[in-house]
Amino acid sequence: MSFDQNALDSLRIERSPEPTRNSRQGGAYKWFIVAVLVLAAVAAAWAFLRDNAVEVETVTAVASASGSSAGGSVLNASGYVVARRQATVSAKVTGKVREVLIEEGMEVKEGQLLARLDDTTTRPQLDLAERQLDAATKNLQEVEVRLVEAERNLRRTRQLRADKLVSEQALDAAEAEFSAFQARLEALKSEVKVAQSSVRVRNQDLDDLLVRAPFDGVVVSKDAQPGEMISPISAGGGFTRTGIATVVDMDSREIEVDVNEAFINRVKAGQKAEAVLDAYPDWTIPCHVINIVPTADRQKATVRVRIGFDHLDPRILTDMGIKVSFLDNRSAEPAEGAASHPAVRVPTEAIMKEGDTTFVWRVRDKSVERVAVRIGGERSGQTEVLSGIASGDVLVAKPVDGLAEGAPVKKKGE
Repeated sequence: MSFDQNALDSLRIERSPEPTRNSRQGGAYKWFIVAVLVLAAVAAAWAFLRDNAVEVETVTAVASASGSSAGGSVLNASGYVVARRQATVSAKVTGKVREVLIEEGMEVKEGQLLARLDDTTTRPQLDLAERQLDAATKNLQEVEVRLVEAERNLRRTRQLRADKLVSEQALDAAEAEFSAFQARLEALKSEVKVAQSSVRVRNQDLDDLLVRAPFDGVVVSKDAQPGEMISPISAGGGFTRTGIATVVDMDSREIEVDVNEAFINRVKAGQKAEAVLDAYPDWTIPCHVINIVPTADRQKATVRVRIGFDHLDPRILTDMGIKVSFLDNRSAEPAEGAASHPAVRVPTEAIMKEGDTTFVWRVRDKSVERVAVRIGGERSGQTEVLSGIASGDVLVAKPVDGLAEGAPVKKKGE
């Protein structure tokens, strides 16, 4: 039986050749090229975004030193720290300083000895007065003895006169002697009192040479040295001191500010306030209004306001410059739905306003987001943010053109 060769060839199944090792390596190489191209595209996109990111200055929000504000600031004023009790201590008399027992910064108690004046003249006068008192006392004692003797003699003479043994003249003489000693006794008693008063005066003169502290306080100025003349009044020209030292009662420190009379209606007694010393600009000191001095300065058109510190601190020194923000005393309760973060302070320049909305730009993951905030008082270029952000948040310090929600940013210098 014969076979048709062509028919058999048409029934043959063609098989693809086995892939070689070289063809497999070529496929892997193609995938590697694709991955490199993707990474290059990503790097190029990142570089493009980096080069086109908005360059900004940033600032970190910090917690308010005084916690949540009692309300927004209604008035700002500048003044000085003063002490209500301050005295330049002097002697009661004019004299030469013998010894000074204090230095600047020393704490003193009421009645503590600060200085002594020369007593070379006063002490002998005291000795003389004491001797005069001693002599008057002895004379008084002698007259008292004589009076007792005169009284006994008078009794005997009266008895003898009753018995007709002495004359009337002898009785008269005895009575006169007794009366004389009585008068002499009263005179000497007066002399003794005068001598006692003289001693007290001389003791007071000696005590006046001792300069003592009038109240508890701190010595802030030492104004005299041993050997100098001192007087309670201005006398003796420029070579005579009028004081030994200046003592300040540190518990009486307060603030005095002059408020323009056009704005005095914003201030009232008991009103809350915040103060910042020029020496410590980051330290907020809670205060309160003591009272408004009921008179105005005609030349400056201002009214003086006394402000007390809620808590005194050793860093607060008299005559320091200080800035005060008067608060409106309204409660600063967070609005419904607002974030319940403690109040923080940020630079006023970082806060933006658009219509009735107040917001800041917060930096997160190299981009910015717009955050609505509620603000409180403003002082010294810093504004208190009551809600919306928290301490530690990084903000755009000075908003610039090109900022938008999610826009890439980079810090200056990066």
